Amino acid sequence: MKKTITTETVNPVAASERYAILDAIRGMALLGICMANFPEFSLYSFQPQTVADAYPTAAIDRVIHFLMYIFIDGKFYSLFSLLFGIGFAIIITNTLRKGVSGLKIFYRRMTFLALIGFMHLLLLWAGDILMLYALAGMLLPLFRNASDRKLLITATVMLLIPIVLDAFKSLSGIDFAAPAINATQHFHDRYGITNDNFHVWLRDADTYSEMMKFQIPGSFIRLREFIDGHRIFKVLGLFLIGFYIGRNRFYVALDKHHNVLKNICLWGFAVGLPFSLLYSWSAMHGNPLGLVLHSIFYVISIYPMALAYAAVLCLIYIKNKNLIIYRLPAYAGRMALTNYILQSVFGIIIYYGMFLALGTSMGLIYVELIAVGVFAVEIIMSSLWLKFFRFGLLEWLWRMLTYGKFLKITK
Repeated sequence: MKKTITTETVNPVAASERYAILDAIRGMALLGICMANFPEFSLYSFQPQTVADAYPTAAIDRVIHFLMYIFIDGKFYSLFSLLFGIGFAIIITNTLRKGVSGLKIFYRRMTFLALIGFMHLLLLWAGDILMLYALAGMLLPLFRNASDRKLLITATVMLLIPIVLDAFKSLSGIDFAAPAINATQHFHDRYGITNDNFHVWLRDADTYSEMMKFQIPGSFIRLREFIDGHRIFKVLGLFLIGFYIGRNRFYVALDKHHNVLKNICLWGFAVGLPFSLLYSWSAMHGNPLGLVLHSIFYVISIYPMALAYAAVLCLIYIKNKNLIIYRLPAYAGRMALTNYILQSVFGIIIYYGMFLALGTSMGLIYVELIAVGVFAVEIIMSSLWLKFFRFGLLEWLWRMLTYGKFLKITK
């Protein structure tokens, strides 16, 4: 018989139970996410082509933009999603090992993550992913007793569903995101946001209330992106692959899986890289071959490349666990939630009108260099913080809300 769950029998994963490779990969994913998101924080992504072409760095910016589609776009959020699924498996394993059912704890965890994501979406940045992660994560317990084969088959189906939906959209002409589009237009009309000032609104917003006028319709733009991109299926598919990895604890004895990791690396890059070139070309030219082919390019480029990234990091880790590329990102990875939100704070301070107001003032190459700099600052801050504290600040608050009791944060 399963024990009744209590806060006395279930506790967060202790520091001694952490696996450095997961923290390191999580940290690398944070770097990629920062580089993917900062073009929007800087407002570069919102600029008309004529404005982007007028930057002194326009030529190199086009190259950087192309390379980002090849090596960054979609790959690092996919890594983050895989790690989330692995984390779910660790939570379940940790609780069942003590003879209790972890579902109540898990749903509390997801509920509070959804709340954090909603606050981030509305109050800081409309590009939030946490709320979607929480909502998709609530479906994961449905698969906790599925066999490994069923997990991988279901994951594959989930990742392929967007192609079918894009084909249906192309044939039927039905726009699934129409309600989100209408809501966006309503708030744009209400606040006076137009095509002429959209790309400079946040740079000129010198008060928080002005920023909020952009955030509210921005949240509906984000909803449209989720609907058009069929993100729920993509995220859930990646979660299930991560759950498969976590349940089988492949990260514990990486040496035993050397050949498997090598094959994932080779095939991931062999398949993913050529299709990433096609995906990048398609994205840069407005999907000239149509939505369905663009969707196919996405699937056959993003997921193999993300898995190859994870595999190559594991292979290097097997040979030398003390390399700086693991030790430094791992600091940020141990505080992934805090650092993810901090990236939004840094973006607002650097680019929005309330603070430095550098939005629209620089080309993409400088935006990416700043993103790398922000991540470097996060590594320094995280390493100093973790000398004295057991968790990141938001991780600590999230855990206390989840477990319903005070947890010591100092070492």
